[in-house]
Amino acid sequence: MIREIHLAAGCFWGAEKYLKLIRGVVFTEVGFANGNTPDPTYREVYTDSTGYAEAVRVKYDPSVLPLGKLLEIYFKAIDPLSLNKQGEDEGTRYRTGIYWSDGSDLPEISAVMEEQQKRYGVPLAVEVLPLKSFYRAEEFHQDYLDKNPGGYCHLPAALFEYAAGANKE
Repeated sequence: MIREIHLAAGCFWGAEKYLKLIRGVVFTEVGFANGNTPDPTYREVYTDSTGYAEAVRVKYDPSVLPLGKLLEIYFKAIDPLSLNKQGEDEGTRYRTGIYWSDGSDLPEISAVMEEQQKRYGVPLAVEVLPLKSFYRAEEFHQDYLDKNPGGYCHLPAALFEYAAGANKE
């Protein structure tokens, strides 16, 4: 059975490319999670006045990619100590977050968060919240780095190579 989680990792262009390279991810789309206005546009979210985070809807096959493994790979692409900033991108829309819609995911999410907390030894800036809303971003933003190979991305190329091999048997 295919499962779904929403992950915020800074600019969603690079986050989507990174996440969809992981074996077991079967679908991604970029959009806006957990804000305060209905059906926001990218231009509105960019003002940081809507409360939304740029996020990626990730559908994955847990028989190939358990949620804990997906989240471990996710943590390799973020600075979990940075509040509202990833790379050179700053603003509340670039915050990090794990947004769940199925409460049965919470124990696994909590276990990964505890492991990461121990690793860093200081409070993490990663939100862990139920998904209250998600709106798909405009088509221009979907698979952006595939359509624009030289496009801006805060993630280094080596991370994409890591993602492609991270869940190989």
